[in-house]
Amino acid sequence: MNNYKAVDLEDGIRFLPQFTKRGGFLPVAVQETVTGRVLMLASVNREALDKTFETGLATFWSITRDKLWTKGETSGDYLKIDEIYVDCDQDALVYKVTLAGSGVCHTFDKTGKHRLSCFYRKVDIQSKKLHYFEGEK
Repeated sequence: MNNYKAVDLEDGIRFLPQFTKRGGFLPVAVQETVTGRVLMLASVNREALDKTFETGLATFWSITRDKLWTKGETSGDYLKIDEIYVDCDQDALVYKVTLAGSGVCHTFDKTGKHRLSCFYRKVDIQSKKLHYFEGEK
């Protein structure tokens, strides 16, 4: 664990991502800049974050495949970084992005296109059943 004081993390101006807290990874919520819609949730390690800064494209670490991946490499649906936000403990990030394609999800809608967001259903709190967002079925 790094020996940073809370004041350095919470009130300082230095970017000190706390990779050691979560086994070398930080969760990243990806949000579309224009609409505010949450598109996906992913993880970054130091290598992925460095590549994101270097290229300006959202790059992640695939925990299941154990490898670095830049979103859009195979689909063409790249995510251009507009802003990066860090939380108070510097152990979670938000990437505000502009899509350079039609969607981010690996699943497809009824027209055969990648869904815009991985969050295309909502849970009805009473029935606990899933409902698709309009146009996402």
